[in-house]
Amino acid sequence: MLLKFAIQDFLDDREFKNLSPTTIHSYKEILGQFQKYCNEQEIVNVQDITPNTIKKYILHYQKLGNNATTTNSKLQRIKAFLNYMVEIEVIEKNPAKKIQRAKEDIKIDVFTDYHIKQMLNYYRRLKNREHTFHSYRDYSIIVVLLGTGLRLSELCNLKWSDINFQNQTISVFGKNRKRETIPTTEKIIKELSAYKVFCEQYFGSLHENVFTNLKNQELTPNAVKNVFKRLAKIMNFRDVRLSSHTFRHTFCQKCIQSGMSTFAIQRLMRHSNISVTERYAAMWGNDLREQNDKFNPLNNLDI
Repeated sequence: MLLKFAIQDFLDDREFKNLSPTTIHSYKEILGQFQKYCNEQEIVNVQDITPNTIKKYILHYQKLGNNATTTNSKLQRIKAFLNYMVEIEVIEKNPAKKIQRAKEDIKIDVFTDYHIKQMLNYYRRLKNREHTFHSYRDYSIIVVLLGTGLRLSELCNLKWSDINFQNQTISVFGKNRKRETIPTTEKIIKELSAYKVFCEQYFGSLHENVFTNLKNQELTPNAVKNVFKRLAKIMNFRDVRLSSHTFRHTFCQKCIQSGMSTFAIQRLMRHSNISVTERYAAMWGNDLREQNDKFNPLNNLDI
């Protein structure tokens, strides 16, 4: 089977299985790059792909700067594609099956209290001084991300109808294409209530989406990334990446360090597998132990 037709067949199957547009786009980018590499090696049929083909592809892009995380993401996508080829009986065995993942140096960025205060204070000053739509919206975005751990796509898809102001809950259409309801705090509800009133007065009518652009149109993930790029230049944080995922990790870390149960964190983060939550708990649980050793009240008592 020609590789280009096989890839299109696979993408159609992923779409049929209702995977998120972000995931399908990722498959399309990586498999498109893999197809281009294979063509350069004069490999045009799926049946001609060998373990060596895949290893050479990975090594080629590692030399061009791919880190371990990017390498593993590409390997995962190629394995899924070739598993599908086995499933529909185009090939007998997956040539990527025994290729090992690259070892990753795990460094997960989180914001400190200093970072958070700097960002919030900046937008507070902006709101009080300029009263612009951007200052109100961007402040609300940061508060919501910090207080809920929402993913970027979930934030952009959030609708006013998803927020139950009375019961203080938010309905989220998550990564696994499943709608889940999570509790939120009174602070977030108050912030969103004030922001809602501001939007009604500013635009004259509400868009169904909570966060919009200056034309009152749905805010795209790329637009939010640009908000954070601008903020990163202003904040000039040297030790942390300013992104939506850093807010999500910060939410997770704060929950773990406050002593919240792993099960509760899994529900709030909407991890499909609790092992993901446990990995974070093991990592930041060490931070908690260090903080306890440093600040425990018994440290300064003679007992």
